[in-house]
Parts: sequence; C-alpha cells; structure tokens
Amino acid sequence: MAERAGQLHDLGENAPETWEEAFRDRNCHIALTIYAEDKQARDAAVKKAMNELNASTGVTLVGVHEFGADEDAENPFGFRDSISQPTVAGAGVDPQPGQERAIAAGEFILGENSETGEPVSMPSPASLGKNGSFVVLRKYDSRVGAFNDFLRNHAEDETAQHALAARMFGRWRSGAPLPLAPGKDDLDLGADRQRNNDFDFKGDVRGFICPHSSHMRRMNPRGSDLSILTDENIHRIIRRSSTFGPKWTADVTATDDKPDERGLFFIFISARAYDTIEFLQQEWINRGNFIDLGVERDPIVGLHDEPGRFTIPASPVRRRVDGVTTFNRLRGGEYMFMPSISALRWIGSKGWAE
Repeated sequence: MAERAGQLHDLGENAPETWEEAFRDRNCHIALTIYAEDKQARDAAVKKAMNELNASTGVTLVGVHEFGADEDAENPFGFRDSISQPTVAGAGVDPQPGQERAIAAGEFILGENSETGEPVSMPSPASLGKNGSFVVLRKYDSRVGAFNDFLRNHAEDETAQHALAARMFGRWRSGAPLPLAPGKDDLDLGADRQRNNDFDFKGDVRGFICPHSSHMRRMNPRGSDLSILTDENIHRIIRRSSTFGPKWTADVTATDDKPDERGLFFIFISARAYDTIEFLQQEWINRGNFIDLGVERDPIVGLHDEPGRFTIPASPVRRRVDGVTTFNRLRGGEYMFMPSISALRWIGSKGWAE
C-alpha cells in the first residue's frame, strides 16, 4: 500500500514515512486476524496461534494489536458503526431494508460474476484464486479530543454540538440516520436494524436534511444526484470497522490526544480492492467535485493539509463551518489477498517451493 500512496492520497501527515514500523519497508507479509465472541475464546485462539508461531522457522512477528467491537459497535467518536453492509446475491439472505437489491457475488468473491456480468481478474492458477478475495487494512489514530474541541468551538451548547456532529457523520450517535430523524436523536430507531438503514437521499436533493458532504452520504450516496456519474454498486464493500482504546466521552480535549491511544482498524473485503479504495480516497473522500463542493473533503476521514470547511445547506443561506482538520490520522495499511479454505489446502499440499 505504501507504494500506491499517491493514488490513495496518503500524503503529508498520512504519508508512509510517518507510519508505524510494522507497515514500513515491506515488513508485513502475512496478517492474521482473530475474531471471537468473548475474551476467553479469543485468548484461546491467540494462544494456539502463538504456539504455531513459536514452532515455526523463518517467521518474525512485527506487530500485534488488540481491537474489537462491543454490543454498541461504537466508533472512537461515540457513533454506532458498521450499520450499512451490502447483501451478497446468492447468500440466501434478504437485502437489508433500504437496499434496492443484493450486489453480485463477484464484487466480493473471486471467480463469481460481478456487476458487469463477468468475473473480475484473479490470481492464477484458479486453485489459488477462486473463492478468495482481496482485503484492505488501514489503521487510524482517532483524534477524539480535537473533534470534541472543534464541536465546542462551533456550537454554543451540548445539544448543538451533538447536532453538528450528526450532520458531519450523517447519523446521530445512536445510529439513527438524519433522513429518518432530522430534528433529534432517536435511540429506538438507531438500535433497530430493520429501520436504521431503510432510507435514501432522493427526497433530500438539496441536502437540507443530510448535508451532501456528510461522511455517510459521501460513502454511500444512495440515490443522490451526483455531478460525476458513477455506478454505486461497484464501489460497495464488506467492512469491519473495529476500534481500540477508551470509549468516547465529551470531556476529552485535544491535549488528551495521544498516539495509539484511540483509533480504529478499517478492514474491508472487495474483489476490486485497488479500484474501490483508491476511487473512494480520490473522489468521495478527498474531493468534493462529485457533489459540487470543489475541494471540500470528508469531514471525518479526509486528509486536511490545512484547515478545511464543512458545508451545511440551508435556505436562504448555507452555513460553512471552517477549521476542519484531520480527525483520523493514518498509521499504516496493507493490500492483501485472502485465500479461500480450499486454496489454503492447495498451498499446503503443493508446498512453498512451488
């Protein structure tokens, strides 16, 4: 990933030379992620993995990091996360309320037909590539205190601060989306998986309810009129946003922000890994042309070389909030191939020599 920093807009304070050592100089060759339902199960799995590592030769451990998600699935800024996920066609699962249809399996699984009607290219031979996918991993330090200070500087009280934060994310902290809860948070709606993603932006053409530049609307325009046309369905990803560090509280300030204390691992699966993340980084995150906002960037995950702005449409005059900085700083990343179980068996049977 470091070699494609230009395409990813990983520049300035997000440039590879600022990354953690594990992600530099081709240090990382294999990543093992362990998910478990509780700490006891996780510790058992980690112990098994470490025993395998200690019994191996020629393998060096370059980094370990704990992360996860609790029952509230909150990101470092206190917002319920991982709500919107694409449904894969053929999975036997009905599309989530609010989705027009399931997305072709080949957008996520190699060897299956994609949205174009044909499979995308995959590693060869087929024994290795088929049923695998590509994984994008990016680690961020979250500057929660700087974000809190920004809200305090631009909103007169706690209620207004929550409202400004919701407009920047596109949802309230409960997960309730602005199109369904425009005036105030709705805790029941935010927790209801049958309702909290059942909307689009066709009835909010001017962005009066959910600003065009909000993080959620940028990442999934779902029915918005875009100045630069694109097929939204080939930019969908299956993602796992997992956090680390203390949970969000309103009293944290910028002076409390410390490296590697709070943050998230952004991990997603896509058969078009390069095209997907690089399109998102170039167009939807770090530019505003596709929504007629020029150089305005994503207020949450955008890279701001100098303080930027966030536009809130309103009548008769829109509001522009200045002073947006890089609230999530990139600490490293990798492009990876995830083999299928059958491919792992094939690798084991053929041996590393081939």
